Amino acid sequence: MIQTPKNIAVIGSGLVGSLLSIYLRRLGHQVTIFDRRPDIRTIQFSGRSINLAMSNRGWRALREVGLEAEVKKIAIPLYQRAMHINEQPVYFQKYGKEGEAIWSISRGNLNKRMIDLAEEAGAQFRFNEKVWDINLPEATLYTGKSEKSKWKEYRYDIIFGCDGAFSRVRHRMQRRSRFDYSQDFIDVGYKELTIPPNEDGTHRLDKHSFHIWPRGKFMLIAMPNTDGSFTCTLFLPFEGEVSFDSITKKKEAKAFFKEYFPNVRKEIEDLTKSFMKNPTSAMVTMKCYPWTYWDKVALVGDSAHAVVPFYGQGMNAGFEDIFVLNELIHALGDDWEAIFKQYQEKRKPNADAIAELSYRNFKEMSSKTADPKFLLQKKIEKRFAEKYPDKWVPVYSRVTFSERPYAEALAIGDHQEAIMQKVMEIPDIVSIWDTEVVEKRILELLES
Repeated sequence: MIQTPKNIAVIGSGLVGSLLSIYLRRLGHQVTIFDRRPDIRTIQFSGRSINLAMSNRGWRALREVGLEAEVKKIAIPLYQRAMHINEQPVYFQKYGKEGEAIWSISRGNLNKRMIDLAEEAGAQFRFNEKVWDINLPEATLYTGKSEKSKWKEYRYDIIFGCDGAFSRVRHRMQRRSRFDYSQDFIDVGYKELTIPPNEDGTHRLDKHSFHIWPRGKFMLIAMPNTDGSFTCTLFLPFEGEVSFDSITKKKEAKAFFKEYFPNVRKEIEDLTKSFMKNPTSAMVTMKCYPWTYWDKVALVGDSAHAVVPFYGQGMNAGFEDIFVLNELIHALGDDWEAIFKQYQEKRKPNADAIAELSYRNFKEMSSKTADPKFLLQKKIEKRFAEKYPDKWVPVYSRVTFSERPYAEALAIGDHQEAIMQKVMEIPDIVSIWDTEVVEKRILELLES
């Protein structure tokens, strides 16, 4: 046994809280998970979800506790983007090398499965029990029906805050001196819609593609589910000429889809009804530091570093937090203060890097993916990367199909972008893009 068993509380029964509990149980700790919400296995999952894109970092964290094969049963590999531009045939962009894929998983299905697996591992769940306050030095938490009701007190050895972007645990830590905190909402919201399966249960669109309808300042995406349906997400500004604010009636919703998404509107189930009924959700980047308090409390996942969803890395980054914590536990044993200190020092620069990359990818997905100059740049990069795989790995592959630090991907990506800007200035680049002249120029720039 590498650690003395502790009595540990995990706040939040989402994906990160459930997986962390499985890791802690494997290490021999007693684990109780608190969640203010009901058990999601007993309720209809609300229409506020964007399908998850599991990639290498997430799979590595699941593999470590033997759950990769179990989760792949409820996932579908996506090998490419399918770009839907009006009045043009659908075209496909491969994600990486042959066989490289991100995996589409319904958040609700995965969360239910992870709760089952955490229970099987011996974690105790306390649903419908909201944590109102935490005494950080004593790792004591207080729950109750409301802020003014009588509270119950629970004392633990360690508390992990896995309770999302608006974490109660972090809220308590924010009241301490020298705690840095920022939140930044983007002016785009999202709404969930659904494409149902064909009558025979098959998918209506290519099921191994991530479908994108880029429309400049807004876009629609669709990701497949194992039941033949697609979860669609419409990203649209809150205010402005074309926005959630400007679509308040069914006929306005109908006209909007007719104009901007004519080739998919018939597929989307009860389109205008869903548009009017489903909630509009906001997206936030949240940064803070420190993530830990003594050897008593630590934030993991979105409670420490919420990001916008445009790189599909929110869950992957949270799972990687757990993987790194586990490595430190194996290296440092019972020294929780050293574990927590090194955990936040290792993860903070990478959390900041993926926040930046996620925001940039939003700009890329919504506007640049339909821009001929951008598409040509990507073609040049792809051709060069295939010929010189030791010299050029695209930033997307560094984030998605690698386990190297996010901070490294950001730094190398910036260097590559500077090179490509010079390459795109070569006279007549449109007609000579696939020649040795361009190749030689990239090699020169890499060496300089």
